[in-house]
Amino acid sequence: MPSPVTARIDEFTVTAASSIPGDAGSNRDDRRGKQMDLQLYVFIPLIVKFCICVSGFYFFISFRFDQFCICVSVFYFVLSFRFDQIIWCIMSNSSVIDGDLYSSISESEEEDVENSFSEGGESSSSVHDAQYFYDIIGEHVYKPDVLVQLIPFKGLIFKSIKLAIKMYFEYAEISGFDVRLSIQSRFDNKIIEKKHVICNRGGKQKKKSCDTLGTSGVRRKRNSNSRAIGFQAKIIFESVYGTPDYKVFQFDELHNHPLEKRSDLKKARQMSYSENEFIVCASTSKIGPTMDHKLWASLRGGYEFVKPKVVDYKNLRRDINRVIGYKEAQMIVNTMNDRRAHYPNYSFEFNCQDDVLDCMFWADEMEKTYYAEFGDVISFDATFRTNKYRMVFVPFTAIDHHKKLVTVGSGLLSNESIESYSWLLKAFLKTHGKEPTLILTDQDAVIKQAVENVFRNSKHRLCMWHIMKKLKKKISDDLFTNTDFRKRFSKLVWDINMKLDVFEVKWGLLMKEFNLEDTRWFKDMFTIRDSWIPGYFSDIPMCGLMKTTSRSESMNSFFNTYSESGNLLLNFMMNYDTAVQKQRNTQRELDKASKKASYKMQTPREIELQASKVEIKAEEKEINCSYEHFKCMGVLCRHAFTIMMRCGVKEIPERYILKRWRKDVISRNYRFSSVQSDSGDCENVKLVNDSYYSFESCLDIVRDDKKRLALFAEKQQMLLKEFESDYISPGLKSKTDGEVVCKVLGVTIPIPEEINIHVPEVQSNKGSRIKKRIPSAGEVAYENSKKEHRMCSGCGKRVPHNLHTCPKRVGAAKSAKDS
Repeated sequence: MPSPVTARIDEFTVTAASSIPGDAGSNRDDRRGKQMDLQLYVFIPLIVKFCICVSGFYFFISFRFDQFCICVSVFYFVLSFRFDQIIWCIMSNSSVIDGDLYSSISESEEEDVENSFSEGGESSSSVHDAQYFYDIIGEHVYKPDVLVQLIPFKGLIFKSIKLAIKMYFEYAEISGFDVRLSIQSRFDNKIIEKKHVICNRGGKQKKKSCDTLGTSGVRRKRNSNSRAIGFQAKIIFESVYGTPDYKVFQFDELHNHPLEKRSDLKKARQMSYSENEFIVCASTSKIGPTMDHKLWASLRGGYEFVKPKVVDYKNLRRDINRVIGYKEAQMIVNTMNDRRAHYPNYSFEFNCQDDVLDCMFWADEMEKTYYAEFGDVISFDATFRTNKYRMVFVPFTAIDHHKKLVTVGSGLLSNESIESYSWLLKAFLKTHGKEPTLILTDQDAVIKQAVENVFRNSKHRLCMWHIMKKLKKKISDDLFTNTDFRKRFSKLVWDINMKLDVFEVKWGLLMKEFNLEDTRWFKDMFTIRDSWIPGYFSDIPMCGLMKTTSRSESMNSFFNTYSESGNLLLNFMMNYDTAVQKQRNTQRELDKASKKASYKMQTPREIELQASKVEIKAEEKEINCSYEHFKCMGVLCRHAFTIMMRCGVKEIPERYILKRWRKDVISRNYRFSSVQSDSGDCENVKLVNDSYYSFESCLDIVRDDKKRLALFAEKQQMLLKEFESDYISPGLKSKTDGEVVCKVLGVTIPIPEEINIHVPEVQSNKGSRIKKRIPSAGEVAYENSKKEHRMCSGCGKRVPHNLHTCPKRVGAAKSAKDS
């Protein structure tokens, strides 16, 4: 009758011989050799006791107390016939009492092991290359086949519960199944008494009911598959009373499902930091997780090299939201304050109402420089759907020396009230220190009131496009379509050179001709004519730069290509920085092109050559033209150039060469500076980018040479092994760890513990596309007028009536009846 230890070893010997392919005979011989060695300690207990006593005495007198403890433990197990523990002590050369086999883990790993365990953390290098197999013990019963040193047993003691969980995690990984933390009990709700760790497929399936005759209004539950099939494999750790140690209270190693390959485990689907960074960086260009997965698979050479699934990419945003949560408002304020403290000449203002973030405004050094040079005429318009809280994004826009749009400041508002816009304009004025000469907005009453309250010395101009857009709804369809009223009205209001008294006379004549004197809308527009008719702004310098808010709407559309409605505020700021980088890169390219360009002269005149170079001359000459193009646009008109050439003027006077149109209006230090973003340690980021560049450059050089490519790969492996030998793991970090999230999002400050500023409620503003307002009759009629009408068989035209209601047919029938 074989002893228990012999039976245990025989069991593993048969399992390994039958499961491992290839050189099975050599493996069987090796295991038999080990079996014979172990049987010496089992069947000759007297020899064992004698050896133990001699060894223990030797270790004791030589002060080697760790080996002495091992001898005492083995002697105790021999006396109590606990042969499995004898094998464990001898083969692992570690103490069962204090769990030294797993006590070498670092403190940072011990702190993060529980989070990484539930998420699927990194494994230790000791089991990285091990193979695993399983035997079918019975019907639907499977047993892992792993090395005996890695199999836990009842009574095994660890220094902490986290080290115990670490051990079972490694065992589960090499065995081929996922695990999760289960129930636990505590002493007085403080110290954990028992901790259950079970197979990930454990649990019972929920019972489902299905009624095909149920009411159609009740939504049927999705018929999804379940991985829960009940569990047999588990381990229970119990606290050792009076000590911080934990021991194995119960261990069940049999499974009721086939075990999996390591590449199919949940841990293999864990995304690396590079993948997390790739997803977040791609989101700044409005690329979603599905497209990210496709791009990453293409970059890696195929889907078989990408273990995470699309759903894992989608869950990254969920995991980030879970970490940040209600702390986001405090984090965005702390981040912007950090920029203000460390970035040169950076401005940031914010306002809270009852500890809730209400308004924000920011402008960096470059935006302040743009406003100082191009801030004579600005425009701003609100845009929506840029963040999950539906806060209104308000960028301030100006026109640079290339006649391109530049941003001179931006703000976020939680609501569109007079108070919010007034606060935003006050923050704008505090940042830039001066009011603009002309400010252009749409016909919003709230914005109009806020501008009047703050910008008292600025001229406020309304967008003509928004006003002219309403013309069709304010007059009859017949007047709009069948007469020349629209053409004559547009010519009247868009003429910038028309004198004011002439305009008023022509307006009255036009209204009288078409019987519109009593129309309320035309009366109101004539009352506020000084707010939108171009002739009333002719005395303001640069008034011709912008007449509508189309520039602001173009800027809003530009920002919307980088942001989306589900963004966190931190994601929105990343998207904003990316958009501004694109804007300034375009300006740098235009600056380079203008310096290198050579212009083809249309005439042999020297003045044309001097105009192309835009040099500064000291001669002062005054030029007046009734066209007043210089006053409106800051550039001399063709009439002025013709007179100058007739008078023999060869150089443009300095007073007519405005600084805002010069090539060097922005100094070189500003022009070639890049947008600074919160990307952690800037020096580390630069080193990482340089390393990527060097690696790609080397790979491009050796790509076509097989020998040099093999040498390059060999040196890379040597370098990797060298770094791995000196690398000390900072601990197992979950993808939902706060430090990792901050690093991925480019936030240099840690997640705050104290929250004084809270996120705003989801707002319902005018542009948030929540259609709760009932449209007016005029709006309904206008929407219907845009639809193509059917052909009337009575009059033969496409009109909003049919044969029965046709005026021509009705009139003919009435005439016939009267006659």
